[in-house]
Amino acid sequence: MAPLPHRPDAVPPARIGLDRAEAVVVEQYARLVRLAHLVLPPALGRHRRVLLAHGVVQRALPGLTTGRGQVPVPRGSTDPVGYAWVRGRVLSAALSFGRRPPLWPRRLPPPRALRPGLPAAWGLRFFPRAGGTEELALERALAGVSAPARAAFALGALEGLGAEDVAALLTAAGVADVGAALAEAAGVRKRTGPAADALPASEGFDPCQVQIGPTDLLSRRRRTRLVGVGLVAVAASCALAVAGPAPVPGPGASEADGKGGVAPVAEARGATPALNPGLLRRADAAVWADTARVDFTAWPPRGGRTEDTELLGRALRAWSSPEAAGVELTRSRTTPAVPPAGPPQLLYAGDVAGAAVVLLHDGTRAARYAEPLNGSSPPSLEVARTDGADVTTAAALVLSRTERGVRFLLAPWVSGAETRDLLRPGAAGQKLRVAEDGVTEAVAGPPVAGAACERWPVVRLRSSPRVVEDHAFLVTDLGELTAARLSHTPLPGPGASRAPGETTGEAAAAAWARVGCRLAGLERSGVRSVNTWDFAEQPLPEDSGRAVWGCTRVSTWRGPGQVMVHLRLPARRAATPVRLVGESGPTAACGRFGRHLVASTAWRAPSGRWYALAAGSREVRALTVSGHDREGGRTVAVRTDGEPDPRVTGHLADGDELVELDYR
Repeated sequence: MAPLPHRPDAVPPARIGLDRAEAVVVEQYARLVRLAHLVLPPALGRHRRVLLAHGVVQRALPGLTTGRGQVPVPRGSTDPVGYAWVRGRVLSAALSFGRRPPLWPRRLPPPRALRPGLPAAWGLRFFPRAGGTEELALERALAGVSAPARAAFALGALEGLGAEDVAALLTAAGVADVGAALAEAAGVRKRTGPAADALPASEGFDPCQVQIGPTDLLSRRRRTRLVGVGLVAVAASCALAVAGPAPVPGPGASEADGKGGVAPVAEARGATPALNPGLLRRADAAVWADTARVDFTAWPPRGGRTEDTELLGRALRAWSSPEAAGVELTRSRTTPAVPPAGPPQLLYAGDVAGAAVVLLHDGTRAARYAEPLNGSSPPSLEVARTDGADVTTAAALVLSRTERGVRFLLAPWVSGAETRDLLRPGAAGQKLRVAEDGVTEAVAGPPVAGAACERWPVVRLRSSPRVVEDHAFLVTDLGELTAARLSHTPLPGPGASRAPGETTGEAAAAAWARVGCRLAGLERSGVRSVNTWDFAEQPLPEDSGRAVWGCTRVSTWRGPGQVMVHLRLPARRAATPVRLVGESGPTAACGRFGRHLVASTAWRAPSGRWYALAAGSREVRALTVSGHDREGGRTVAVRTDGEPDPRVTGHLADGDELVELDYR
């Protein structure tokens, strides 16, 4: 948000018309309300805080008789300075809500917060849209500091002001210890991380885009049959985006004109929004076909128990507090264990393979709650990261995993599915039966740990042409809630470098048949996708055929990845494992930000002679093998006396040198 010109310090006052100041309020209303909302005490509660933020801004102007309809501003100023004056009024008013008289009980809100006023609402509750884990961390950090510190942080993050200007504004607002406020604000930034200044501009801190729910609806219906109608003055002040709560804006809310919005139902007394089944976000069934954001936010609720509020309530309570609900929690080591910050999105609720299953999504994570129908074992909860998911990585979630196999819930944009064996590239696929609600039949799982790797089942999915034309891709089960995408980057050709593509062609299938068994051991490690990159092809000495150098990158949802560098030697069997050169990680190598690579290994020819083989990626122009002279080209084979232990240095076109990875 670009800062407006300002001068917070007071110079001899001039005046502008009250109508001009009122125009500033109208033009900058959403910005001012966001500022007030950040400064107000979080202890007020989300509903009261939203209404008070609007009230503070609406009451920023003085009475019409003050100064004959004029307000003071610095001399020589124009509209932006009118904004600075209004901002100062809003800041002072918001800070006043945190002040308590000396003997005022701590358990009560500050006196200013107890005064009735407009805007007000009866029978309805307002909540800002739920944010992700970073927004939640910032909210907690702000709740632990003083009101002046929140004001200092907000002025820096939202208004782009420097420390000197922030200090001047706080002093003008009556803050006694400005230095302490600035120090506390700096502490908030340090605890929240580098994204701290950008987070206040997100929808999680926007009181002009809210979700609406009922208050104690069941209790009111027991007392009277009268249905209360909310009197909402906030709606007259700014355009409320009244959609289902989303940690990040999803197509169900922002691109479908309210489709996927919440249809409030009865709320149990005392239930928080995150635990209320009636506030679950539900995307419209047609959203996925009419949005540019094709991910989990476009999944509609499916299954036969989407209206079972008791089941949904148990699932929500389990995610909010697994220990209190007596639920066993399973997650990868990179998945945050914190409860959802607001009502999540409902993806599925139904009976699958002898268990009642609920799938939820909070914008950055998916959760699967399952309880056996016969009560033979306690309920379970599995949570997995999904931030940054797309048309392929949001294409399937695991509904159940039993001895009979794995059942997936497919995305609504998947138009076809078949199973294949990754180790048999020439075999035809088998059609996978999919029910109308997107649940697949059981698919055989990968080999168990320690068993011989004789097959590796994968699922080939095809996207609807309404999303992507002629698009198919592979996913596999690596023991988590999300399915891992398998992709392939072919050998470099003329022109620009090639990006990872789908594992559907002959070259990709042949490469994965040799690498597939290397997927063993990746279970439950937060894997998002695995790409195998053929970065060089080398003719072997003594006319022994051709070998392909490859690098397989295992990317996690958290970001860091592990790599395996390998050499694919000629073989009679299609599934003969590659020769592993080395493993390294965490590293950016073999990915979008690590496209240069060199590798070397020892190789023994059929004649018994030893050679040092080395290769580099497409930008390498020459190679130097340890103990030997530099040679031009992207591949080198050097005969050695005995088994070598080579190390290679690559020379790029721009003169830079490239060394091998440090292998574990």
